[in-house]
Amino acid sequence: MRRTAARPSAGAAPADTGTAVAAGPAGHGGPAGEPGGSATAPPATGAGTPDASRTAPDVLRTATDVLRTASDVLRTEFPFHLPRGYVDEQGTVHRDGVMRLSTARDELIPLRDLRVQENPAYLSVVLLGRVITRLGTLTSVHDGVVENMFASDLAFLQDFYRQINAEGHTRAAVRCPHCSEPFEVELGGSRLGES
Repeated sequence: MRRTAARPSAGAAPADTGTAVAAGPAGHGGPAGEPGGSATAPPATGAGTPDASRTAPDVLRTATDVLRTASDVLRTEFPFHLPRGYVDEQGTVHRDGVMRLSTARDELIPLRDLRVQENPAYLSVVLLGRVITRLGTLTSVHDGVVENMFASDLAFLQDFYRQINAEGHTRAAVRCPHCSEPFEVELGGSRLGES
């Protein structure tokens, strides 16, 4: 159902319309955020005067609808499928999982871990244990699970971590100063947490 605001006549108080409505192209009007709705702000009701009947929540809802598009939504969790899979104590193989984006805290906390201080290569195990939120039917994923994964799965997860946290890659296009030939260089470190 399409709801539109009636324009008040001269001297009449504006009516409460309830939902902010944005008129889009012909046949595409509707409340912003609904299928067929427009993501533009509603027109003013008079010559240069804002619609006085719109409440603050309506204005905020309209502004939010305008700003929230498919490209504006930040994706923070990413599904993955392990090449071999983690085998638990009962012999069950767990391959499908979810990894979330890393925070600065995720990368700093493991540096206090004694295992990481004694062996810096252990950083990736502790870090992955913090950012993997689901793996198969396991009730919890922690560094103990990660350290018992096959080496190929660990390498896959390290690459996946870099990919999702560096927006797809850590390469930069450069040009040779001598021959002007373009090529790419890897800017990331060889292990997680390095740059």
